Amino acid sequence: MIKVSDVIYGNFSLPKIFGDLIQTRAIQRLGKIHHSGAIFLVNPEICHSRLEHSIGVMLLIRALGGTELEQIAGLLHDISHTAFSHVGDYVVDNTDETYHEQLFSEVLADSEIPDILDKHGYSVTQVVNGNFTILEQPLPYLCADRLDYTLRDSVHARLITREEASAFVKTVMVEEHKIVVKNKESAFWIDQLFEKLNRELFNAPLYVYANQQLGILIRELINKGEIKETDLLKDDTYLLNKLRSTAYGNDAVKAIKQRRDFATFLKKGASLKIKERFLKADVSTLVY
Repeated sequence: MIKVSDVIYGNFSLPKIFGDLIQTRAIQRLGKIHHSGAIFLVNPEICHSRLEHSIGVMLLIRALGGTELEQIAGLLHDISHTAFSHVGDYVVDNTDETYHEQLFSEVLADSEIPDILDKHGYSVTQVVNGNFTILEQPLPYLCADRLDYTLRDSVHARLITREEASAFVKTVMVEEHKIVVKNKESAFWIDQLFEKLNRELFNAPLYVYANQQLGILIRELINKGEIKETDLLKDDTYLLNKLRSTAYGNDAVKAIKQRRDFATFLKKGASLKIKERFLKADVSTLVY
């Protein structure tokens, strides 16, 4: 057993398979990828990682009674995310923000993870082809992935407290293979929070500016042959150092941090297409 602690879900003791998976290079790479992309360049306080989110999703599934296989799928679901998270989507002009999903099977197969799954009685096929209804649901429904990043991003952006996030988790349950909330007040709360998160984090002009400018820079340097598209599958530190290794790239990164072109960006209007999101939490049909 291994012990894992999370700021929202608390302390857990987990079977050895999770410790083995978390220690792999593929999972550890996520600890060096900023969950909110380039936002940390203009707001260093928002610096949580993909690994924190991935472990959070796993723990939420566990807390909701999901199978061990679905917990594993939750831990692994983001292993193919590019450096700087969804900035990779902007580099390749994927407006659906699904570039990492297209790479998932390949990245998973090329990692140490298949051997670990085999060792513990599971297979890659189960993870790739599994139907994990707690982990993933289409918008506008709640799922472990969407719920964790909503709460986690909101905590780190100081839209809510850790205590408020933890309190909300106590109001959710699984009913007919979907995450639902126990009362209308909780449904209204999470719906409104999701709307606020989209407005004040995902679509905040300064943060859109940071992600857009970094995406433009990476695309330019790929086109010039200064970096490779495969570098996107490294981590933020590696890619940022590579960007800074050229005079042009180093100045461009400084410009983002100094918000040098932000006024011009505002005048022109945001040209980065952010995926539109809205949430409508289902209320449990059970009586309490």
